[in-house]
Amino acid sequence: MELIIREYELQLKHTFTISRESIDIQPSLIVQLKNGGFSGYGEATSNPYYNISVPMMKQDLEAIRSLIESSVDETPEEFWAKVYPFLKHDMFALCALDMAYTDLYARKKGKKLHELWDYNIERNPLTNYTIGIDSIDKMVAKMKELPWPIYKIKLGTSEDIAIVKALREHTDAIFRIDANCGWEIEETLNNAIELKKLGVEFLEQPLKADDWNGHEIVYKHSVLPIIADESCIIEQDVAKCYNHFHGINIKLVKCGGLTPARRMIQQAKKLGLKTMVGCMTESSVGISAIAHLLPQLDYVDMDGALLLTEDIASGVQIEKGKIGYSHLNGTGVVLK
Repeated sequence: MELIIREYELQLKHTFTISRESIDIQPSLIVQLKNGGFSGYGEATSNPYYNISVPMMKQDLEAIRSLIESSVDETPEEFWAKVYPFLKHDMFALCALDMAYTDLYARKKGKKLHELWDYNIERNPLTNYTIGIDSIDKMVAKMKELPWPIYKIKLGTSEDIAIVKALREHTDAIFRIDANCGWEIEETLNNAIELKKLGVEFLEQPLKADDWNGHEIVYKHSVLPIIADESCIIEQDVAKCYNHFHGINIKLVKCGGLTPARRMIQQAKKLGLKTMVGCMTESSVGISAIAHLLPQLDYVDMDGALLLTEDIASGVQIEKGKIGYSHLNGTGVVLK
């Protein structure tokens, strides 16, 4: 096995703003694992909110290079369990590594990931397209730039309802709202009433991540479903979300990759929680991995590569929210 680590600066088409930050460039780390004439690819992006940088991820992977490169025949689940003790402080690096190993494993088996997992892709959900916080005019312009059946709208401003009303005038698309921990309890409950009238499907993470009393109140009284994001990071968080949220949004980089994400999905289903996987601002390397989980999901947010001026890889194709798989095995990714 050979480990290759690459660093990229992903340039965004537009400044991307959420309730706590704005970015124009997204640093990304790509892991490539080579073995027996095959290559597998994984990705993780930096994230100041979680104190993760590309140099940190690279250093953590280099520290166990010999362990990684001595691994050949394990299943993805065995490999993840083997490297987890050394990377549990850096789930982002673990995600990139797990994604690459799982991709490689499937390619060596001559299968696409969804075939390896025996998933039926006939009824996959559509992905939303995200509109970051901006002036109302610019948010409307971004929406018109890419007509889409489902939009995720980032909120957390003093004029959130006015924004959604303005956007609604220009489309009959489904709206999903993500406040990224930017609201309080009463604000959430009142906003939910108005947003339901405006064709909003659900609210994602309205309150601060650790406000569990608030989550319970909102869960019981909101007229719209509430989906956890920042409150559901790793596997142990799924059970905590029961009776506090109606569903969970799993991020591969936060939970440590595809392997734990699949376990989280199954646990959520057993608890009656809706399942969603979301992306970061990332290339088609990470996005293509998410695509193979679609048959297990109620919702998906995998538009990260669509926000870039130039993608660093090819993989799945997305057209009007619908995902088309590559003819290649594994995740179908090829670096450009």
